[in-house]
Amino acid sequence: MRASARGPLAVRDDWGRDVALRAPARRIVSLAPATTELVFALGLGGHLVGRTHWCDFPAAALAVPDVGNGIGPNVEAVAALRPDLVLLYASDANRQALARLETLRIPSVVLRVDLAADLRRATRLIAEAAGVPEAAHALISQLDGALEAARLRHTVGVRRRTRVYVDVESNPPLTVGRGSYLSEILRVAGAVNVFEDIAQPSAPVSLEAIVARQPDAVLVLSYDTTRAPDLSGRPGWRAVRAVREGRVVAVDGRLYGRPSPRMPQAVEDLAARLAALEARR
Repeated sequence: MRASARGPLAVRDDWGRDVALRAPARRIVSLAPATTELVFALGLGGHLVGRTHWCDFPAAALAVPDVGNGIGPNVEAVAALRPDLVLLYASDANRQALARLETLRIPSVVLRVDLAADLRRATRLIAEAAGVPEAAHALISQLDGALEAARLRHTVGVRRRTRVYVDVESNPPLTVGRGSYLSEILRVAGAVNVFEDIAQPSAPVSLEAIVARQPDAVLVLSYDTTRAPDLSGRPGWRAVRAVREGRVVAVDGRLYGRPSPRMPQAVEDLAARLAALEARR
């Protein structure tokens, strides 16, 4: 994609830092899967020169040099790629790496990409840094249109919403609250997070609390979505009716676990899977 802006520019990142660039970015290193997806979705994949080991979508990303982890990254490996822009995830564990990148005078922006609103903001910032702000407008418009259509399709006039427990970890049980991206997906798909009353993105809960809320279905993030895991072997979990009756759904963590322009795809996938479960009830 050809840049529509030339010359020096500046952007403000999610840590309130004003980052100056001599020109629109042409050699980008992305240190988070979510921002790597955004770079490609904005038509900037040809400018990506480095990514993390976990950046596996789209398939073209796998051809980009792998610099390892995105949390506490190998700064030497990043610098060797001669980037003019580094995209860092907003984790305190990345503050030391950011300081070193600043010492090396490598422009770096910190992005918090945890929710759909964060995704929109990051889209605008990356596009601005690359000198293609119009690409952000188009992508966000497409995303919002698809999400609104899905919301209307799956929530308006729906008499009964499937109540879902999201299984993040099992020992002790860890789930998501309303402040999570997964809860956003559930809401648009016409479902309900049974722990929507938890404000945090995630929190530990007791098995007793899960049993008391008796979800209609259990959602498990997995790389293997061809079959749902059998949770009935976990001590005490047969008390959860959905587990006992096999209403467990395995979904792709790479699609559901990171905010991306593929959010409408996750919504439609989930709605279809939950509808199939409801049809069996």
